[in-house]
Amino acid sequence: MLLAYIDEIGEPGAFVSKDHPRYNTNPAFGYAGFIVPADQARNFGSYFNREKRALFQSEIERAAHPGRWERKGADIFRPQTHTRYPQQIRVFNALVRRVRQLGGRLFYYANEKPVGTPAQTSLGVTARETVAMQDTLNRIARHAHQANAHVMVMIDQITEKTRAERLPNMYGHILSRAGEFPEMKRIIEPPMHVDSVLSSNIQFADWVAACVSRAIDYQLIEGSLYKWVTNNRHISGMHGAFTQESKLHLHHRSVSDLHHSDVFKTTRPLYPIATGQTLGGVLDEATLRRIRGVAEATRR
Repeated sequence: MLLAYIDEIGEPGAFVSKDHPRYNTNPAFGYAGFIVPADQARNFGSYFNREKRALFQSEIERAAHPGRWERKGADIFRPQTHTRYPQQIRVFNALVRRVRQLGGRLFYYANEKPVGTPAQTSLGVTARETVAMQDTLNRIARHAHQANAHVMVMIDQITEKTRAERLPNMYGHILSRAGEFPEMKRIIEPPMHVDSVLSSNIQFADWVAACVSRAIDYQLIEGSLYKWVTNNRHISGMHGAFTQESKLHLHHRSVSDLHHSDVFKTTRPLYPIATGQTLGGVLDEATLRRIRGVAEATRR
């Protein structure tokens, strides 16, 4: 049996640009984490906990509840982490290697958001979450089927109200799809919610999701501050670490979607090295955003 630990990539709200006063967080939304054989899950969790305690020893010792202390992935993968805190990246690389040594793989699925405010785009927050979760479950099930194993999926804790709203949708999706796609029967139950402060493996899923989020930022945002994440001198071992089902689905682009380790490539299909004058070099960013917003509205 396999255990899949996942967490959110970004957040499901609208996105306009990094310098927009309100809609400026993440250009994509989805889920990422890792999948590991069930009999190796405790092994990895112990390894993660030992490495985390050594890396953040002083912070943990000062914490009111040391056993519940955690460092969020978003706080690790910052624009200058590779130069200011290289030891954190070394530990992350070691954890990725450990997953692979134990027969596991990293995983992600994300949808690029349409550029625009909620009024300009048609897909709401709830629908965006539902679509991303359904595709995530489909791809985890496919991976389990290829491994001839069943799988349980675990995700970070949410409020009881949100859980009650999501659970029927996840049950319905798995059961309705199983007739045509038998690999869905590999999923034993809809995702179980586990508080990250109590689970080392959920904490590492959060780290993976943050790292993937930065790589996606680099692929989708021309002026991204996260090119360093795709440099093998800093983040090593990502190429070949992901399941074949991992994917970044692009929104109405002229290039193909990005699969498995493609998001960690330094070359960017959306921003090839250009010669001569580009449209972005002629028009200011505000004008380009208005053009994209109008184009998005005409697609609805």
